[in-house]
Amino acid sequence: MSKPTIICFGEVLWDVLPDKRVAGGAPMNVAFHANQFGMESKMISCVGDDELGKELIRFLENKGVSTSLIQTDPTFPTGTVNVILDNGGSPSYEIVSPVAWDYIRADDKTKDVVRSADALVFGSLACRTERNKRTLFEYLELAPVRVLDVNLRVPFYSRPLIESLLARADIVKMNDEELALIAGWQQAAGSEKAQLGFLRDAFGLDVLILTRGKNGAACLDESGFHEHPGFPVTVKDTIGSGDSFLAAFLSKYLRGVNTRKCLAFAGAVGALVATRAGGTPEITAGDIQAIMGQ
Repeated sequence: MSKPTIICFGEVLWDVLPDKRVAGGAPMNVAFHANQFGMESKMISCVGDDELGKELIRFLENKGVSTSLIQTDPTFPTGTVNVILDNGGSPSYEIVSPVAWDYIRADDKTKDVVRSADALVFGSLACRTERNKRTLFEYLELAPVRVLDVNLRVPFYSRPLIESLLARADIVKMNDEELALIAGWQQAAGSEKAQLGFLRDAFGLDVLILTRGKNGAACLDESGFHEHPGFPVTVKDTIGSGDSFLAAFLSKYLRGVNTRKCLAFAGAVGALVATRAGGTPEITAGDIQAIMGQ
């Protein structure tokens, strides 16, 4: 598969940082980075009929991400998130609601695109409205490979919601805190490896990816359990690191690269993005090689 097509469903928005405004939203970050890694990426979302929405569309088009599946809502504004960074660069979010991306409508054109894509990426936050949940579930019935980025955001999730998304996924990415919570729900005890194995079996997953921040990442798939220790970097902020990790992983995995190499490449990309401000910095192959060569 020389150029996989990846479709991302959910939020497109502006992250409002203390000193600037940055285009963001987890699925949009994945689409942005997927495009950087040579995949054809498209975004299913909705913006308001306002200047912020027009600016987001221009941003994505300038970066080569298809906006043909992004709707415009005449009632609700384009999404924004107020971001506060702690001393270590870890963000906390005030996610404004309701906004345009809460009301994505299913249509036949998008269904055809989803059917023909290689993977559909989605997260839990976009399901904070019943409208979006219904739309997403229609598309998941059609997608050849379904990729869930768990991405828990208080208070916009529940155990029934997360379990319903896990049951519809083929590939899942979660962080260590999310693993602890979900494994607790399932009463899955033991090591992280044991918990991943339990969840993979319980939900019939093909691939389960675990990110551990500065401690690297792990993956459990049909080839076994794989770990990577990560790359030491000086963190500016961690916004979008997990999203870029997922895009990088998929860019290799969907081309048939072995899991260990996927983890190493994705870990380098996630570390690199953490050294930059915001979730959508432009990065080059040379940047990634410099990290991997440490």
